[in-house]
Parts: sequence; structure tokens; C-alpha cells
Amino acid sequence: MAKRDYYEVLGVSRGASPDEIKKQFRRLAAKYHPDANPGNGTAEEQFKEVNEAYQVLSDPEKRARYDQFGHQATGAAGNGDFGFGGFGDIFDMFFGGATQSRRSGPERGPDLRYDLTVELEDVVEGVEREVRLVRDEVCPHCHGNQAEPGTRLETCPQCRGSGQIERVRESFLGRIRQVETCPRCRGTGRYVPHPCTQCGGRGQVRAEKKLTVQVPPGVDEGTRLRVSGEGGAGQRGGPAGDLIVFVHVKQNEKFSRDGDDLWCDVPVGFAQAALGADITVPGLKTEELLHIPPGTQTGTVFKISRQGLPRLGNPASRGALNVRVNVVVPTHLSHREREILHMWAEMRQENVLPEDKSILRKVKDALGR
Repeated sequence: MAKRDYYEVLGVSRGASPDEIKKQFRRLAAKYHPDANPGNGTAEEQFKEVNEAYQVLSDPEKRARYDQFGHQATGAAGNGDFGFGGFGDIFDMFFGGATQSRRSGPERGPDLRYDLTVELEDVVEGVEREVRLVRDEVCPHCHGNQAEPGTRLETCPQCRGSGQIERVRESFLGRIRQVETCPRCRGTGRYVPHPCTQCGGRGQVRAEKKLTVQVPPGVDEGTRLRVSGEGGAGQRGGPAGDLIVFVHVKQNEKFSRDGDDLWCDVPVGFAQAALGADITVPGLKTEELLHIPPGTQTGTVFKISRQGLPRLGNPASRGALNVRVNVVVPTHLSHREREILHMWAEMRQENVLPEDKSILRKVKDALGR
């Protein structure tokens, strides 16, 4: 079967630049890769055809000979057998692979998380809290050097101090060079013949630390506080990470929160709502005086300015305390109270249930007592 033109296989013009050829090859290789088309023999053949075309057109000398003499000038690429040990090799080369950079210099330590719960009252003025955490710290015995004091680190014999090892393998593209992190020294290039007896050669030890965290006024559920330099220890002389404190505000029985505003429900009597009254309502720190005007209806909301919560980052700005009034209807009435309410209903021409006199009351009425 006659071979297709390599430019046609890759879908590029004969004057395509090396970058255009490479970009198109990546697209087609990803499209026809057997891992993306399991059991599809046609896709596998197309994948091989694309690889063959790229093997020639990506090499300036092979491409020049192909442009002049066609397929006959590329005999090595004409049998479709590319000595390709595994389809993953091409992706190791072009899509990241296993190559890793060496980490031999200072490395910053990890950030740590701590969850801290505070009361709603603490949000008004802020609060200091002591926290305990377990973290990695620089080993006090070897000072992070990993080696037992009095001994020294040596050059890694496997990578000879480079922190990397090189693997060369044959593929349809020719020889592929892969550079990987040395598994023995993990990229440091150093070997510890006599590990520290206290940390086992890690350079770090687990330790408990007590810290005082300053919680500012106005924090809300989920507020994050960053304490610099109090996270995990760095490596090879690198700085420590940070401690990230996630603040949780405990639910309050009396108040609900809406941003910087507070809400509460206050019961008032029927007479207070009808005639008006001055009552005290609870606040987070002190009680507040609230004027109830005559004729107040249940559900009416009164706003007391600047008695809510401070704004995070601007404590001088405070929200309001919103008081929702609920008129309470009495469920147990004395005889005198019932008489008064019946008189009230009669004056306002309101239809109510007739008064139900008890047997004792009826006897006393009959005797004139």
C-alpha cells in the first residue's frame, strides 16, 4: 500500500515551521493515542503513521532528503516498525513525563491549618486565645543538617551530586533522553552516611507548640487569620510556613447575625404594646433602653444604631441591633382580668366568647355574696 505524503499525514503545508509541525503532531498524537482509543486498531495505525511522519519532518536532514527524494530517501522509516517500547514514552517527552527538577536549595515549609471557635461576645472587642499545635520543627540536635553532629554529608554516589539521573532509551523518534530525580538522595545530591540519631536523618522532629493568637474584632464564620512563620519547618535552611487560623463563631441563643447587624426577639405585653412603654432589651455587653410607642404591632422591628458588631478591619464602624417585638397574649387570666377584657370588648363592639362562670361562682352569685 502506497504511503501517504508526510505533510498530508500531519495536515501541514510543505513550508510549515518546526513549531507548527510539533504543535500539529501533539494534537494528532493525543487524538489517536491507543490509551484514548482502547481496542481501536484503526486509531493505533493512524497513531503510528503520525509518529512516522513526525520522525522525518522534525529532523532537518531527514526532512531535506524527503523533500528532494520522497519516501525512498527515508528507508529507516518505511517499515512502520519504530522500535517503540511503549506508547507512554512519547508523552513523557512532549507532555511532561517523569522528568523532575532538582531540589537542592532552601525550601519553604508547609502552611498549617488550625480551627478556632470563639463566642459571639468575643467578636465585639476581639480576644486572645492560646492554641496548641503539633508541627515539624528543625531538629535541635543536628540543626536540620540531617547528619549526626561530628559527621558530614557526602556526595550521593548514585547521581554524583547532581540530584538527577539520566535514562536513555530508543524510540521511533530515535534516542530519548529522560532526566529524573535521583531516588537515593531525592534530588538533594547529598548522601547521609551517619543520620542524626534524634531525627533519623530527616532534619526535623515533631514537637508541640503553644501560641497566642490575637482574634481581631469583627471576625465572622470562616475568617482566616495568618500567623507568619508558625507553620511547618522549612528544609535545607528554608523559612517556615505560616499558620492559617480558621475562625468559627459559636451560635448564640439570644442573637442571630446578619453581617455586622444583630437581631433579637423581645416579648411585650398587650397593654405595653397598646399604651406604649419603655423597656430594657439585652445587648451583647450591656442592656439597652427601648421606647415602645403606643399601638405597636407584633413583628415591628426597632433599630438601635451602633449596638451591633464592629466591622472587620474597621472597628470604629459598627452595625445595628435590630429588635423585633412580639406581643404576648396571656393564656391564663384571673376573674377580674376576664371581666376587664369583656368590658373592653363590649366597648369596642368586638364579638368574643361569653364568660363561663365556674360552679362556685354561680353559687356565690345566687347567695348574693
